[in-house]
Amino acid sequence: MFFPSQSYSTESMTFVTRLSFQSGDREALDETVTDLKEMLRRKGAKCKGPHTHPSDRVRVPLHGDLAPDSRVDTWGYEVYRRELEIHGSDEIARQVGHREFHDAVHVEIEVDQKTPMGT
Repeated sequence: MFFPSQSYSTESMTFVTRLSFQSGDREALDETVTDLKEMLRRKGAKCKGPHTHPSDRVRVPLHGDLAPDSRVDTWGYEVYRRELEIHGSDEIARQVGHREFHDAVHVEIEVDQKTPMGT
């Protein structure tokens, strides 16, 4: 039974770190994810992914000047996405959080704490 006033150790908890990558530069995205996956493999971290998601087509209107009806054309590009999950390996996940990534790649990191069943 869990009592909120009771303190409990995080040692028995597992952390799942989800990394989401987005970029309009597919080559930079693939290189970033491949390098990270290889680093995780060398360090012995449990990793799932990369999971590839369908790309999104983004369209941006182009205007000749600041007038509201001065639309000239539309500029479009693809945004590519990948996801990785690191299970456990808290220290490695911390290292990944402090790592420098390619400027063309947007990275989001989400950490979930999982309590084992029966504790």
